[in-house]
Amino acid sequence: MAKLPLIDTRPVKDKPARSTKARAPADRAAHPRPSKRAVGATERRAAIVAAGLDEFTAKGFAATRLDDVAKRAGVAKGTIYLHFKDKEALFQELVRTALGPLIVRIANPPIGVGGGSARAAMEALAETFAREVIGTKRADIVRMIISEGTRFPQLAEFYYREVVAHGIAGMRKLIEYGIARGEIRNLGLANFPQLLVGPMIVTVIWQGLFGKHAPLDVAAMLRVHLDLIFDEGRAA
Repeated sequence: MAKLPLIDTRPVKDKPARSTKARAPADRAAHPRPSKRAVGATERRAAIVAAGLDEFTAKGFAATRLDDVAKRAGVAKGTIYLHFKDKEALFQELVRTALGPLIVRIANPPIGVGGGSARAAMEALAETFAREVIGTKRADIVRMIISEGTRFPQLAEFYYREVVAHGIAGMRKLIEYGIARGEIRNLGLANFPQLLVGPMIVTVIWQGLFGKHAPLDVAAMLRVHLDLIFDEGRAA
């Protein structure tokens, strides 16, 4: 009788898993870490913008010197020119940085979300303005534009394009939404959204000039203004 071949009954050992170390270079290539130089440049740029905000709001556009911005930022004056071609470019960047996210929210009000009222949306906007503009450097920027815009029309034009136009568009959306819901009966208000923005600008000017002598309750004042708009046309 032929002998059966011997069978190795010892358990087969699993082959060791391939090391992932070989893939590491590819992973790093797909998600490269920023170099120390890039990180340093980003931090210096942020420091320059922050220093510019402090200088502009303290001294105004005309009196601000890039030498002082550089000193406050802890960089050489020449470093500023690596990021911004001149003082105006720096000012434009700090406006985008300080006001950009807020303007995006104002320009895109949460109308119609959950069937909410226009009044509620405007009250939320008023509270946001009172909290995030009044008493901050954002208000100082607005006051600077008001005081120096005629002397530097290019700044006024930039501010209108980047901030005012978007804010007015957002106000018009809110007003038209209120009219469509029957909350606002004066249809002419849609043609003059500045009437909705006006009290906000008044509060900025008042608090800057007279806030120490007669401070306003900004949120309460803006609610009273909304009462004037919605009194006859509130949704039932």
